[in-house]
Amino acid sequence: MTTTSSHSRQPGWQPLEPALSVRQVLTLERVLAGEPEVVAGAGQLDRPVRWVHVAEAADVGVMLTGGEMVLTTGVLLAGDEAKQAEYVQSLHRAEAAAVVLGLGRAFPAPPEVMRRAAERCGLPMVVLHRPFPFAELTEEVQSRLVRRKFAAVSLSETVRTALTGLITAGAPLQHLLDEAAQHSGCPVVVTNLAHRVLATAGERPAVDDVLRDWERIARQAWGHHPGRSGTGGGSEGDGWIRAELGGRGEQWGRLLLCGYRGDTATGRLLADRTAEALVLHRMLGGGSARTWEEQSAQSLLTDLVSGVVPARQLLPRVRAAGLPVNRRTFVPLVVPGGDAGALERTLRLLGLPGLVAELADGATAVLLSLARDQHAEALTAHFAARLRTSSGAPNAVVAAADPRTVWEDVPAGLREARHVADAVADSSAVLDLPAVVRLRDVHLRGLVRLLRDDPHVQSFAERELDGLLCGADQGLLNVLRTYLATGRNKSRTAQLHHVSRPALYRRLEAIQARLGVDLDDFEQAASVHIALLAHDAQQG
Repeated sequence: MTTTSSHSRQPGWQPLEPALSVRQVLTLERVLAGEPEVVAGAGQLDRPVRWVHVAEAADVGVMLTGGEMVLTTGVLLAGDEAKQAEYVQSLHRAEAAAVVLGLGRAFPAPPEVMRRAAERCGLPMVVLHRPFPFAELTEEVQSRLVRRKFAAVSLSETVRTALTGLITAGAPLQHLLDEAAQHSGCPVVVTNLAHRVLATAGERPAVDDVLRDWERIARQAWGHHPGRSGTGGGSEGDGWIRAELGGRGEQWGRLLLCGYRGDTATGRLLADRTAEALVLHRMLGGGSARTWEEQSAQSLLTDLVSGVVPARQLLPRVRAAGLPVNRRTFVPLVVPGGDAGALERTLRLLGLPGLVAELADGATAVLLSLARDQHAEALTAHFAARLRTSSGAPNAVVAAADPRTVWEDVPAGLREARHVADAVADSSAVLDLPAVVRLRDVHLRGLVRLLRDDPHVQSFAERELDGLLCGADQGLLNVLRTYLATGRNKSRTAQLHHVSRPALYRRLEAIQARLGVDLDDFEQAASVHIALLAHDAQQG
């Protein structure tokens, strides 16, 4: 899950005007000239007006498709209260937005029967006290609605073109979400089906506000009408607009626009276009929903290790990703050359909550979150032992930092575990290492790793190993590495290199001749060993 900083919107980008509501139509200058009065359904004035329809037919309801504001003088209804009541009922059944009655010869005053019927069914009823040319109102509203429809089509194409361009250019998921956030002007969140946040985009403060309250927002946003695009958490005006992610009959994720300020129809358009692009991105990438979960964990752990983002600022993201953080013990682990899938399976087998992510150097980080009453070291040992048996890697090593009970200490713990993993990465096949290795276990190797970038150390390594560093002598260098790592054990070295002892002796003699040292002398052997550790650290 990644959160981007604020981006400026694209040049020329403007939000669409909200769809006209009944309330907004009544504030138009031409309508105000007719002295409108709301006599029923005042609580429903925010209904959107899809179209304006002038009709005098008593059975106008059969001509409607929903969302129309119907204008009438009621000339065919005068004197027949039954027709008046049925007229209102038919509009209600057709889901009309409102009815506007022009007072005049047919109805000099608001008809009480129609008013009561409209109030009962919640249909806004408006009367005009002054003569009013309906053609002017229809022209005004229709032109506004048509302009908005064209703007919606333009926006749809703009978003689709931009997202498709990113996909064809091989852009990562985050770039698609950044584009969607720029167009929507609000935070965009992608989750899996368990509501765990996989990725976010938008201005960082706004995204963090959403993630701090994510549990409540997730419950509200998907608490109603599951499996269908729309809004959640209250009225459509709240701007929480969602879209489902899936294809071929399988749903695997969800998209949420958080607090979209435009009208709902436009928000749905943006959500649907973004969802289409995300599905296409996933299909073309050949990945799976879990791939996005891996990217989310990787982003979190990378930010924690680097320290670029303070740990406290990452707490909302970590909570939203599903990792328990309140009153927990955190155990930072790094597995050299570890497979993220195997590590995740091991966590699931043991029922341990944690984040898993591959780091840039080929190692895989694991952050365990344990209850305070759980024994951290015992569970770490159990995890490492199970990893060795279940992953088919009997020599797998887990580099562990000391447990942390304060969240702000986790980044230092991850860096410590990474340092330990660094120190043993090239020796696990030679040394008989325990399943769990800690800082106290890496001794000199760990110190050399810390000093590997020092020019004096680099110069020392080059000087001590000069006779073996040409490409043709890599075989001898490997024999030397094994010989020193095993504590100058000739039998073990010969076994590991699949040679006889006499053959090994000849190679050791050649090494001593090239380097001009006596490996039976402890101080000279130690000097060469330190130089080799420094050389390997620099190469790694």
